[in-house]
Amino acid sequence: MPKQPRRETSRGTSSKSKPKSKSKSKTKRPRKAKQGSRNAPIAASPLVEARNSKIHGRGVYAIAPIKKGTRVIEYLGDRISHAEADRRFAKKSEEDGHTFLFIASNRTVIDAGTGGNDARFINHSCNPNCETVIENSRVFIDAIRNIKAGEELGYDYQLTWESTDEPAELALYDCRCGAKRCRGTMLDREPLDKQKNSKKKRR
Repeated sequence: MPKQPRRETSRGTSSKSKPKSKSKSKTKRPRKAKQGSRNAPIAASPLVEARNSKIHGRGVYAIAPIKKGTRVIEYLGDRISHAEADRRFAKKSEEDGHTFLFIASNRTVIDAGTGGNDARFINHSCNPNCETVIENSRVFIDAIRNIKAGEELGYDYQLTWESTDEPAELALYDCRCGAKRCRGTMLDREPLDKQKNSKKKRR
């Protein structure tokens, strides 16, 4: 799911800096997946609004109490292939940590930088009150606890990275969420290559 001052981007909403590995876009990953949703697209929500954030650039805030389990909004944008996502990401400056790419399936990546809604402004948090859920190649943001009016929404970006990525590139993804147990980065806890090796050993 790097950061930097973003114009109106939801810092690191998914995609990678420029890794040397085959998969070039640093992508956000859902915390869990469900199947079979028939929900209509949730382009906007009466529960939230985007405005300036103390964490970073723009953020999304509750304008009414949100109960745990509520489906808040859908992550929308241009639906593209992984190859196209890598092509678009490759055009970005080495110092630009902004990204709106979100993997929705093995075939589809959502680029919220084109045709995206307020969901792209939800900031990363190491103590999240929301999570992302993928259903039928669509990405939704659900509340994982009760959220008070005025509270900023956040979820764990879990941005993918490789152990061969340059430290300077990874440093673009530092975290400013302010949580007591902030891990200091929006990156996933383990690099993707190490996760793959662990899975192979378990087989």
